[in-house]
Formats: sequence, C-alpha cells, structure tokens
Amino acid sequence: MQTPWTAVAAGFGAGLSLIVAIGAQNAFVLREGLRRRRVLPLVVICALSDAVLIALGIQGLGTVLAIWPGALRLFAWIGGLFLIGYAGLAARRAWRPSVMVPDERDAGSGSSAVLTCLALTWLNPHVYLDTLLLLGSLANGYGRLRWSFGAGAALSSVVWFTGLGFGARVLSGFFARASSWRVLDTVIAVAMTSLGVRLLMGR
Repeated sequence: MQTPWTAVAAGFGAGLSLIVAIGAQNAFVLREGLRRRRVLPLVVICALSDAVLIALGIQGLGTVLAIWPGALRLFAWIGGLFLIGYAGLAARRAWRPSVMVPDERDAGSGSSAVLTCLALTWLNPHVYLDTLLLLGSLANGYGRLRWSFGAGAALSSVVWFTGLGFGARVLSGFFARASSWRVLDTVIAVAMTSLGVRLLMGR
C-alpha cells in the first residue's frame, strides 16, 4: 500500500536518478562551486526551476508540450547553440588555465553567473523532458499521492545541487593547480560540445 512517505521516497529516487548524470547544469554548478562564486543563488535557481517544472508537469502541462513538438525543437536549437558557445569559452580557459586565489574567487559581479545558469536551465529541452514529461507522468501515476511524489523529486534537486555547489570546496586543494583546471575545463568543453551537437541534431 502506497503512503505519502513511500511516494516521497519514490519521487526522490526518480529525481536523483535523472539529475546525477553529467549535464550542463551540473558542470556549471560544480565549476562555480570550486570558485566559491555566488553558489547559493545558483543552487536556488536550479532547485527552484526543477520544482516549478515538476509542478507544471503534474498539472498537465507536459501533455501540451508533448503535442507541440515544435516548442521543444526551438529550445533545442537555441540551447544547442548556447552550449556550443559555452564550450568554446571552456576550451579557451583550458588552453590558458590559471589558478584562482581566494580574492579572484570572490571578485566581480555574479550577474553573469546567474544569467548563464538560467540559460543552461531554461534553454535545455532535456530539462523539460525530464521534469515536465517524465517526472510529471510518473507523479500522476500515483494518483492522489502525486504531489507527494513531486515533493520528493523536488527535494532530490535541492539535495543534489546543494551538495554539488557547496561540496565542491572539498576539492579546492586539488584545484589549487592550474593543470587541474585545465582538465576540468577540457571535460566541460567536450561535454558541452557533445550536448550541443546532440541538441542541434535532434537527439
């Protein structure tokens, strides 16, 4: 017999299984976490965005999106081009890596990081597929407990992005070397390029 708590647990597991995979959001939050730059706003953006999209999926918006594939295709093109552009910046950083000292980590405005995070979240059609369509459909399968399932899925985003953003500082010793940043930015450049190309090709 299903209870609200079993539904929450199921939602938590389903949500975590989808967001743990390496993606644009995760790579960006990890890098900014290592820089200790505006981590809290980025965590809030990612977790709140997932919660909103999951709620919309439970409300049935995912059905509308499913019968209007043109919307996802538009997001795929915009998101693909954005990811490839971001990959170019990561590749340039990898070519000329630098060690970030504490003053540099905290310097400057965080508006660019916030805008980039918003773009990586809302211009990525995979986010809509995972939250609106998949998690929304799974939640509605729980009937009257669908909001408990959705709460569990949203909680998984909070836990994951909080751990990723604030836990990144544990690796700060390793990233005290320029070569470590070169490896990270190379991985990010390859991952972003791969994601961007896949989106442009409609995969």
